[in-house]
Order: sequence, then structure tokens, then C-alpha cells
Amino acid sequence: MKFKAPVTKNETYDVTVMDLTYQGMGVAKIENFPIFIANSLPGEEIVMKVTKVAKTYAFGRVESWKSKSPDRVELKNKQYTQTGIAPLQHLAYPAQLEFKQHQIQELFYKAHLDQIEVSPTIGMEKPYGYRNKAQIPVREVNGQLTTGFYRRNSHDLVPIEDFYIQDPEIDKAIVVIRDILRQFHVEPYNETNHTGVVRTIMVRRGHYSHEMMVVLITRAKKIPMAFEVVEAIRKQLPEVKSIIQNVNAAQTNVLLGKEEKILWGSNVIHDQLLGLTFAISADSFYQVNPEQTNKLYDLAIKKAVLTGKETVIDAYCGIGTISLAMAKHAKKVYGVEIVDKAIQDAKINAQLNKIKNVKFVTGKAEDQMAKWQADGLKPDVIVVDPPRKGLAPEFIAAATEMQPKRVVYVSCNPATLVRDVQTFMAKGYHVSQPIIPLDQFPQTPHVESVTVLEQD
Repeated sequence: MKFKAPVTKNETYDVTVMDLTYQGMGVAKIENFPIFIANSLPGEEIVMKVTKVAKTYAFGRVESWKSKSPDRVELKNKQYTQTGIAPLQHLAYPAQLEFKQHQIQELFYKAHLDQIEVSPTIGMEKPYGYRNKAQIPVREVNGQLTTGFYRRNSHDLVPIEDFYIQDPEIDKAIVVIRDILRQFHVEPYNETNHTGVVRTIMVRRGHYSHEMMVVLITRAKKIPMAFEVVEAIRKQLPEVKSIIQNVNAAQTNVLLGKEEKILWGSNVIHDQLLGLTFAISADSFYQVNPEQTNKLYDLAIKKAVLTGKETVIDAYCGIGTISLAMAKHAKKVYGVEIVDKAIQDAKINAQLNKIKNVKFVTGKAEDQMAKWQADGLKPDVIVVDPPRKGLAPEFIAAATEMQPKRVVYVSCNPATLVRDVQTFMAKGYHVSQPIIPLDQFPQTPHVESVTVLEQD
């Protein structure tokens, strides 16, 4: 017999919101059938209209409230929820921090690891205007070149000038660049026909240095009136130190193409982190919330308990941010990263800061660990800051065979953290102190955390 959902599209229902998902959507149930509702909070009684019905769940939107949560705050702008820029903007900041702590704790409970404690989340004083990098799509809306953000799960551009979570100077710069492109009649990208010139404007700004980089990501190899466009950007945005064109002619959702041209200035900008200077290129991975990154890396260094005598391996080292910060406190640091360009940047950053006790190599973290292990390298501490997919089982096998005293795991995804902790535990390690969550992305459901694993 074919299953029939207990709700129908476009019908309204009275529901009580029970919980928040890890994406920050409220969840209500009708006959045990979950309905996900944006801009709703646990405990709220609402009238909800069903917008989409799938086999095992549905989506709805709030039509009206019968009762509101004490943790609800006024929306800054409903577009931030529509586009997914700030899906938690309706939740008071202290409650956002609790939600993030709870999210990690809940996953450990589900894995029957109730003994692992999770500390309160470290937040920000001003939980907005923090992003030091923006990637803003450029499309035609009402006959003119427009910048903004896509409506959730679509490619419809919502025109936006103030992005709330971005550095306000970046927001201003994007409007200036948009107006310059309009002035010189540069054609916006048309996704349907794969025509037009500019696809995306990327802006990076040093939080401490205030140096700005502008990257025009184009479909076409040539920007008409390129000289005039560059001159106008320079004149109107004196902080700009680098203007780059990145050519991406492919029909793809991948942001950057392989071809890059420096239109003016340097190919990097600089910024400071934990007292060190870093050169940041267009495609460098550099944490987007500088204020919280200082706290995060500071925490990772403290948890590594370095005395100056240790050998440290920093897997997934990127452009060397953690490695170089730890090098000041260790005897020797080895960094590995799969992206060769990042390793070149890391070596430049070591020279820039006159740090000699580091060695950077390009490779897959798990392969390089096995090589180092075969070479007899004995690290005292291993630091990992992997992407969302977490650590490969081969990596954990090689890491634990080296028998470091301590593993410091910086995680951006609680689900893969729990899975990896279980693998470490099966290999003779335990979580030795409460996990510390840190809010790197206020107004969104993402949470970073630092976990310390030690040998049993």
C-alpha cells in the first residue's frame, strides 16, 4: 500500500514547534510526520502552511503565531532568512550559543557517549559584521546589473546591499563596484544562456590591516573597459591593494576558474592573526571570522600544552595559520595540506614571519601521516582542522600508531567529530576534558569546537 502523508500542500495546520534542526529550522510533527518550518522556535504554537511534501517529511511556513518563544527577537530583515544568510537571526544570541552547545551534546548522547561533557559556547560581543570575505553573485534584475544573494534552494537573486554578517566596509565596496560595472555597461552573467561577463564579485578585507582585494570572476576572458573599471575602483576604494580577474568559463557551480590575471596591484593582501602576518591570495583558505579565529587558535595552542620541546604535526594546515602560531611554542612543526597553492602560501608566510622550525609538504593528510610514521617521526601532539567531511579512517590509524600524547581536534562539523572520536576511542584514546564549542559563524547554525584526545 502506498504511504500517504498526513499533510497536504497549501493546507494550513495548527502545530507546536518541538525542536530546532541542526540547520536552524523549527520542527513540528503531525502523526509523527516531521514538518520543517523556517523562522519558528521550540515551544511556539503556530498556524503553519505546508509548502512542500516529500515522502518522509514536509516543509512549511509560519502563517501566524498563537504564542511566541521568549527567545525570539525581531528579524533584522526577512531576506536574511529567505536567502539563508542568517537563518538564526530570529533567535536571541544567548539562545544561539546554547543551541550550538546542545547540538554537539545531543550527538554525543545519541552515540551513547554521555560521559563526554560539552562546555558553554564561546560567543562574540558583536555577533554581526564579522565576515572578512564576500562572494556575491551578479545577475540582471529588472533590466540592470544587480548584486545580492540567492533565495534558498534556488537561483533567484534577491537584491541585497547590507549583508548583516559581513564586514560593513565590504558591503559598501560591493555597492561601489556594482555601480562602476553599471556605469561602464559591463554585462552581468546570464545563467540560463551562459552569456554575459561578470558572474561574481569577491571581496576580501584584512580585519587588522584594512587591506582590500577585489576579484572579478568572469565568464568572458575580457572585461570591456577593463582599464576604466580598474581606475574607478582604485579611485573610489582607497583600501584596495589588489584587483584580480578570475576567468571561469565553465557551466558550473564551482566559484573560481583556473585562470587568473592581476589587473592591478599585488596578487595578495596581508592580515594579522595571533601576532603573525599572513599573505592571503584570492583562493587562500583563511578563516572568515578573524576575531573568533584568534580565540579558536589560542585555545588550540593552550590545549596542546606546549613547553617548547615538542614535535607537532598540523594536518590540513592550509596556508600555515595554526602551524606558524604553534611554532613559537614548539621545537618543530610539520604541516601537510593537499592543496599545493596553500603550501606555497604557507612557506611564504613562514619566511614573512622569520619562522624556521616548520616544514610544509603537499599531500593527502592520511598518505603523508603513513610516510612520516614509516620514517620514524614521533610527534608529541597532532593538531587536526579537517574539512566538514572529517578525518579518513586511514588518517586516524596512522595518527594513533605514532602514539602522540595528545590530539587536538578543531572541528567544524559535530556529526563527523562524534564519528571520529569513536574511531579514536577504539584505538586507545579518550576525550580528556570537556569539548569547547566556539561560535565562528553567529546568526547561522554552524559551530566550531576544540576537542582534546589523550592516550588511555
